Amino acid sequence: MLSGKGFKQVYNVSGGIKGWKAETALGPREIGMDLFTGSESAEDILKVAYSLEQGLRDFYISMGKKAENGRVKRLFSQLSKIEVKHQLSLLSAYNQLGKGQVTREEFEAMVATKAMEGGLTTDQYLNLFSPDLGSEVEVISLAMSIEAQALDLYQRVGVSITDSESKNIINNIANDEKSHLASLGKLMDEL
Repeated sequence: MLSGKGFKQVYNVSGGIKGWKAETALGPREIGMDLFTGSESAEDILKVAYSLEQGLRDFYISMGKKAENGRVKRLFSQLSKIEVKHQLSLLSAYNQLGKGQVTREEFEAMVATKAMEGGLTTDQYLNLFSPDLGSEVEVISLAMSIEAQALDLYQRVGVSITDSESKNIINNIANDEKSHLASLGKLMDEL
């Protein structure tokens, strides 16, 4: 089932999900669903997704200011820059919809939702994971957990959307989250 969804490596974990020792999405199924009604246009989905990326970028910037370890500060800076790339990708997708070209500033003025990827707040993530802000490994683990939460949210939203263009957009965003997780995994391997 998973290999049919684009996962290249699938592992059978003895003990099922209770035996899994890595990142998973947390919380009730409804987390973050209030950001979507299920009847959004493709444009609206991209606006919400852009906002979520901005929320995560702001989170990384604020955590970078709190970190005392220079390497961790640089890591948070790197993570915030990655979120800008994600935002630019969403803006590009918006402009490809053929409704006219908008600048980043114009797009940001249209974005009303203020939240963070995965549908949780900064405080909720910090309370759930209690990361050691002096540890690069824990910071990347936190980032991976947030991306896993975002992937889970987009997949749940994708099930509830009926408009084909909107469903395609949300599925593309979910696939991008898989790539983000893979990139963070490589970064973790480098440590």
